[in-house]
Amino acid sequence: MMTVTAPAKINLSLRILGKREDGFHEIDTVMAPLDLADEIHFANSRTTTLLCDAPGVPTDESNLVMKAVRLFEREYGKKAKQKINLVKRIPAGAGLGGGSSDAVQTLLALNEIIGTGYSSEKMAALAAELGSDTSFFLHPAVSRCTGRGEQVEPLEALAGWTSPIVVLKPSFGIATPDAYRRWADSRPVEGFSYAEQNADGVILVNDLERPAFEKYPFLGMMKQWLLRQDGVKGALMSGSGSSMFALTGSPDEAQAIAQKAVAELDPTLFVWTGIVNPQ
Repeated sequence: MMTVTAPAKINLSLRILGKREDGFHEIDTVMAPLDLADEIHFANSRTTTLLCDAPGVPTDESNLVMKAVRLFEREYGKKAKQKINLVKRIPAGAGLGGGSSDAVQTLLALNEIIGTGYSSEKMAALAAELGSDTSFFLHPAVSRCTGRGEQVEPLEALAGWTSPIVVLKPSFGIATPDAYRRWADSRPVEGFSYAEQNADGVILVNDLERPAFEKYPFLGMMKQWLLRQDGVKGALMSGSGSSMFALTGSPDEAQAIAQKAVAELDPTLFVWTGIVNPQ
């Protein structure tokens, strides 16, 4: 038996520089890990199966965990033969990187369980095949990610930075390809703020807020609501959404905002409070 944790992330900043010839978008983003994490349990088995406790999460070959298994098996040349139990705490379609994190931790766990001893360079190459933000999860720390997101540079100046945070996610998610596809033709919605924010020296900005708020105005309303709350140093959408987060001055302030959000915005919200870049 082996159990690993797969942390979530937020995008402190996300700039889109344009569309590339390969169909992806060139981005410049700063990602930071959270102490919100999924758990993945592995046990030797006769075949590979995936179980998940979260309703609606697929357990077939479309799940990134299973894609990671098949990718590992391709390199290994043999079946991995694991019973995998995924305990979901990171909501799907949230812009928090849960699927990518699960996939990377699956690769790392299989490398250890089976004893293949693949190098960090080999694991990075495999992770990059699974998605644009997967490379970050090999060594989650506050990092600048460029290219399509696979070029990761830890930011030493922010290595010791941390912050209390509140994360809110509505019942709907946003498909990342749809957000990027609509980015170029999207327009700002009057009354919503898109400008850079300076939260104690950390710059918050997200170019994907424009297409997201245009299609889902409730997200823009959530951001404006967060910015009005006591203790909020900055508020932003994470990645392609639909999660909104606020950096706060204390854990108590984050808790108070979370409780107030359920009462004033939507009782069905996913709410979570914790720490960005836990030390």
